[in-house]
Amino acid sequence: MSTRKTQSEWKLAELASEVGVSPRTVRYYVQRGLLPAPPFRGPDTVYGEEHLIRLKAIRVLQARFLPLDAIQVELTRLSLEELRKLGESEVTPTPPAVAPPPSEESPPMAPPAVGPRPTVMARYQRWELIPGLELHVSDSADAKVRALAERVRALIEEFQEKEKP
Repeated sequence: MSTRKTQSEWKLAELASEVGVSPRTVRYYVQRGLLPAPPFRGPDTVYGEEHLIRLKAIRVLQARFLPLDAIQVELTRLSLEELRKLGESEVTPTPPAVAPPPSEESPPMAPPAVGPRPTVMARYQRWELIPGLELHVSDSADAKVRALAERVRALIEEFQEKEKP
């Protein structure tokens, strides 16, 4: 039985290894504002427990296929204790539902509400436009956004037709 000491400070490489990301990813998350910047002490710069908790929560949210912008909202919304629980939860990915594009007969979506929107975990539909190119459309997207997405899809189809010999 191994006795693992509890650690409260990590060098960049140690922190990255602990969570299973690269040091470059950690730096990127700091730059994007997903992680707070550590107190700079030159080569002695260390990351704390909050960094570890946030990184673990980010990994879980990524496994749920949330984009970084949505992850940032969740990191802001949740308390450190809620993030800790999230980071300790199952990381099993649940793939997003792939739904066909809306048909012409589908009812129009309601106009967006005026005022601040409540923060919720966004769900997205994934449209494969062509192999290697996907478009993700939020379930909460309004009719104009959905129409724009449909137009992009139509333009790609037109382009493919012109490319055929």
